[in-house]
Amino acid sequence: MASPNLHDEDEKPLDPAVEKVRRKLVRFVAINLGLLFIALMAVLGAVVYKSDIFRSETPVAGNTLVPSPAEGAFLSGEVALPAGAKVVSQSLSGNRISIEAELADGSRAIFLYDFAARRMIGRFAVTQQ
Repeated sequence: MASPNLHDEDEKPLDPAVEKVRRKLVRFVAINLGLLFIALMAVLGAVVYKSDIFRSETPVAGNTLVPSPAEGAFLSGEVALPAGAKVVSQSLSGNRISIEAELADGSRAIFLYDFAARRMIGRFAVTQQ
């Protein structure tokens, strides 16, 4: 059996029409790879932008927290509860405090106070059913 001679089939120059199609195909692939790369970078940029990695801890307007006092200083103020009310418990979250109080008539209520606005923002009666 005769072995084929690989050197006999050297690459021959392409027909001009085929070469033109090959160039168009190469240009098409290059443009599409470039667009794909740009789209991938846009998606990665959006993911990084939406993540909390690079965000500063400064509060957003409208959600301002009570500024932390300087060293050696402290914040003070009053939370007005009804006469005869006794504080049962309290809970602090951000710039709001929740105070559970026993009122003079023996019932209980939860008061919400906003430090930033320096005002009472809610009162909820606690009842048993």
